[in-house]
Amino acid sequence: MTKTQKIIYWVSTIWISFGMLSGGIFQLMHMPDAVKSFQHLGYPEYLLTFLGIAKVLSVVGLWIPGFNRLREWAYAGIFFVISGALFSHLYMKDSFGETFPAVLTLVLVLTSWYVRPADKKI
Repeated sequence: MTKTQKIIYWVSTIWISFGMLSGGIFQLMHMPDAVKSFQHLGYPEYLLTFLGIAKVLSVVGLWIPGFNRLREWAYAGIFFVISGALFSHLYMKDSFGETFPAVLTLVLVLTSWYVRPADKKI
């Protein structure tokens, strides 16, 4: 693994982790903006709790050393949650500003997964 790949891996993984952790906490606390966003997308408010827990656990799964299969599941979970968010925003014809975070997160999760070190692969 080159130095550039290591930098790309760590930057993308840290960014994903920060985004998923902060978003998960935001959803677990049922912050007004999160509730408003879910109502706009047509989802029930109780889904905030489920997704908040899933996001926090996905970050834990990315960072626990030696559990490569768990890490793969965490990557998959993030991919599916964020793909669902992107699809929901596109379906509602939301603005670029509302859709961009999901696009960015998808790019980051795919980048982190693709350039991850060999010792973090199954």
